[in-house]
Amino acid sequence: MSRAAATASDAPHIPVLLRPLLAAVAPVAGHWLDGTFGAGGYTKGLLAAGADHVTGVDRDPLAFAMAAPWVAGFGDKISLQEGVFSKMDAYAQDLDGIVLDLGVSSMQLDLAERGFSFMRDGPLDMRMSQDGPTAADLVNSASEADLADILFHYGEERASRRIARAILAARPLTRTLELAEAVASCLPRPKPGQSHPATRSFQALRIAVNDEYGELVGGLEAAERALKPGGLLAVVTFHSVEDRIVKRFFQHGTGGAGNANRYAPLSEGPEATWEPVTKKAVGPDEAELSENPRSRSARLRVARRTAAPPRANDPRALGAPVLPGKRR
Repeated sequence: MSRAAATASDAPHIPVLLRPLLAAVAPVAGHWLDGTFGAGGYTKGLLAAGADHVTGVDRDPLAFAMAAPWVAGFGDKISLQEGVFSKMDAYAQDLDGIVLDLGVSSMQLDLAERGFSFMRDGPLDMRMSQDGPTAADLVNSASEADLADILFHYGEERASRRIARAILAARPLTRTLELAEAVASCLPRPKPGQSHPATRSFQALRIAVNDEYGELVGGLEAAERALKPGGLLAVVTFHSVEDRIVKRFFQHGTGGAGNANRYAPLSEGPEATWEPVTKKAVGPDEAELSENPRSRSARLRVARRTAAPPRANDPRALGAPVLPGKRR
């Protein structure tokens, strides 16, 4: 482990919305899967709340290297699986519950060498799995049109075309601060309290590099296959597109196709695969915001699996942007 990684492992990592999550899924028991293991905060919380065993899944090998000193103390209560959560049903079945904490982890952001942050100079990487094409490969090879599409659809960046032109003019780009400066050079200086000009661009590129929306849709479907009837799925999102995908996935899973018009005979849709537990998204309370400012955009949704057979979903129907070359 590098000195930077060791330093990051010593920093406190606060699992977002853990208290409301545990309250929504109580009583906790049986076999759970933590699909985004990270620093292990949710896994520890689930075990403390009563889970018999937690399978921790993460595509970042650093997560397990950092967890090694404390995981052994839990004996056979924790098992670790390197991989993506879209394949979780290959790692475990008949689960009592699943937790997904989406997006980039604090330990990844805090390590400059991982290239996720526009606040720290490092190689333009952004790969969660530390494998495959990097963000540098993407920004230095993509066309202006493709870059603009990625920035707009994945980062909801309104100035996507202007930023794409600035990136092409600044290529080649190999460092995070180089990219941040290229983005900021074509945008107005932020007012006090506004986010950094490169925030949305870095989000968009990170999502594209790691195919996060494809993973999310695949992970929700895998959870539907892996949970036993009555099993619970809790998902924590950090921006509007993620939350929309999760919300629509649960809505589509409640069953009932509805009627084309009020005079047509009542039509029956597919059997419901989910029952809602949280009626709407749950955000952080004032206490959590004060102790963990990074939680401000977090939203929690929870649903319970029925006994109905799993079904496939159209990513577009769930509000998931699907760009050319990323079709599922």
